[in-house]
Amino acid sequence: MPVIAVFGAGPGLGRSVARKFGQMGYQVVLVARTQGKLDALAAELSRYGIRAYPVAADLSKPEQMGDLAERIREVAGDPEVIYYAPTSPEMTFVPATELTGERVEATTSILLTSLVELVQQFLPSMMENGRGAILTAQGATALTGVPKMSGPGPAMAAQRNYLQALGKELEPKNVFVGRMYISSLIENSAIHQTLEKSGKKLPDMALVNPDELAEKLWRMQEKRHPHEVSVPALSKLYFPLTATAPVQKIMARFAK
Repeated sequence: MPVIAVFGAGPGLGRSVARKFGQMGYQVVLVARTQGKLDALAAELSRYGIRAYPVAADLSKPEQMGDLAERIREVAGDPEVIYYAPTSPEMTFVPATELTGERVEATTSILLTSLVELVQQFLPSMMENGRGAILTAQGATALTGVPKMSGPGPAMAAQRNYLQALGKELEPKNVFVGRMYISSLIENSAIHQTLEKSGKKLPDMALVNPDELAEKLWRMQEKRHPHEVSVPALSKLYFPLTATAPVQKIMARFAK
């Protein structure tokens, strides 16, 4: 059976991706920080007849990715598909004027450096077998800088640059690189759950169903097209528009 490694196996999109690929015949390796939560998710997937392996790891530690890769190989072998979308407490929005080198280093470690290390571990097997996929799902601030919404954006943009080049190099090898950029709040995600429990007003943005996003990711890697999608579809246009001075003035007027 083919294997997918889900890096960032949380309660929202990670869970949906694991279930979708598992239902399509994949074994699933679940990777996140907390062993107890991974065990619970693996037990849930087993009720669908999906074979899942929980592997706890801190993806903010790039130097530990070699050891993590060996642990994954021990339980399931080399994955044919990598889904990479971890989060961390450092991945919060701040104004660009308040962005520090320490925060940039922290977000770059988890969003780019660890991904690069894992790709180096598992890419040789994909290339040798002549098939495979590397999938990511990140926020839409990767596409353009938005005032007051810096923080993870620079690292996500660097990740996108890396994946664009990687995808073009791997096309002749039949290894697909797919990227999804989301400007909505993912239903049942850790962020969504935290906001609901806090009693705070939810952000003024649409909720998106994680099962629908997982279906899009599945279709992307099955069809080998497109290499990049934005959710909602017009967010690739919307986010750059919000960064312009006239729109910022309008938005500030309505915020008063």
